[in-house]
Amino acid sequence: MESSLGLGVPVLSSALLVPLVIWSAIWKGIALWKAARRDQLGWYLALLVLNTVGLLPIIYIFLVAPRHPELGSSTAVVSPSEV
Repeated sequence: MESSLGLGVPVLSSALLVPLVIWSAIWKGIALWKAARRDQLGWYLALLVLNTVGLLPIIYIFLVAPRHPELGSSTAVVSPSEV
């Protein structure tokens, strides 16, 4: 009989679950930050609500976000002649 951590979760399962949760949280945090900076509310909500073990955030970060580089540039460079 496998021992558990008191919550009915076997130790082996929790040993796999903890790194998976950390992996997912890191990718989700990066993707949420990028979606928020680019004012992409639809992507932000999808990334926030759906738990895809890091797959949807990775798809967003590497496939969707690079296609729209102009969306993230909120800081404008002003030349001295325009001041």
